[in-house]
Amino acid sequence: MNSMLRENSLSEKVIVVTGGGTGLGRSMSEMFSLLGASVVITSRKKEVLEKTAAEISSLTKNKVLPVVCDVRSYDEVEKMLQRTISEFGKVTSLLNNAAGNFVMPTERLSAKAFDTVVDIVLKGTYNCSLAFGKHWIENKQAANMLNIITTYAFTGSGFVAPSAAAKGGVLALTRSLAAEWAKYNIRTNAIAPGPFPTEGAWSRLFPEPLQKIIDPLQRIPFKRVGTHEELANLASYLLSDFSSYINGEVVVIDGGEWLYNAGQFNSFEKIPNEAWDIWEQMRKK
Repeated sequence: MNSMLRENSLSEKVIVVTGGGTGLGRSMSEMFSLLGASVVITSRKKEVLEKTAAEISSLTKNKVLPVVCDVRSYDEVEKMLQRTISEFGKVTSLLNNAAGNFVMPTERLSAKAFDTVVDIVLKGTYNCSLAFGKHWIENKQAANMLNIITTYAFTGSGFVAPSAAAKGGVLALTRSLAAEWAKYNIRTNAIAPGPFPTEGAWSRLFPEPLQKIIDPLQRIPFKRVGTHEELANLASYLLSDFSSYINGEVVVIDGGEWLYNAGQFNSFEKIPNEAWDIWEQMRKK
C-alpha cells in the first residue's frame, strides 16, 4: 500500500487495533506499521494473529505484537493493555475495530444473536475505551481513540438491527468522550466506511445469490467500492499528530453512497436522455 503521509509519521505511536488479524483491521495495521508505529493486533484467534503479525512485520521491519483478547471481557482487555505497556512501555492510540454482523430479518433473530453482535461492537468498544481511558487519565498522558462505525449508525437500517443499534451506541460514545476527555488531551473520533470488500464480511453481507438481486455498486455514485489503502490512509491521518485539532468528528468514506441514497430524486439518473427530452417538452407546455 502507498501512504499519503511522510515516512515515519507514526514512529512515536504505539497503536492497539482490535480485530486486527484480518480484513480492514489488518490493512490499517499494516499501514500504521509502514509509517513506523509499534502495532498491537488483537482478536480471539491466536493462529490468525500470529500469522498476520509475522507477515506485516516481515514487510515493514517494525514489531507487530499479537495478543489474544476477547474484547467482551473487561478482564481480558485489562490484561491486553498491560501486555502492551510491558512490551512497549506505553500505549498512545486505540483503534476500536472489532465487529460482528450478519444480514437477517430481525424477527428471525434469537436474543443470543442480538447479544453476539452488540457485545462485540458496543460492549467491546466501551470496555477498551474505559480501560485505556482510565490508564491515560491516571498517567496524565495525551492519547487518541478512533472508532469504526457505519453510515447506518446515523439512521438505523432494516435487516441489520443489532449492528445498527450497537454502532449507534458507539457513535454516541465517540461524541460523549470527545466532549468529556478533551480536557485530558484525549481525542476521540470515528470513521464511517461504506463498502470496502473483505474476504469474510463481504461474503456474509452480500453473498453471491444476493448480488444477483441487489447490486451494491448501483448504490454508489462512483460505481466502485473503496480500496483498503484509501481507508488505511484516512485512519493513519486521524491517528497522527497532523489531525490534532480534530475531535468528536465522524468522517464518512463511502464514495457518496449515503448521501446518494438519502436524496429522494437521485435515482432519476437512470432516466435516459430521450425521456428527459419528452419531459422537458411537457414542462414547457
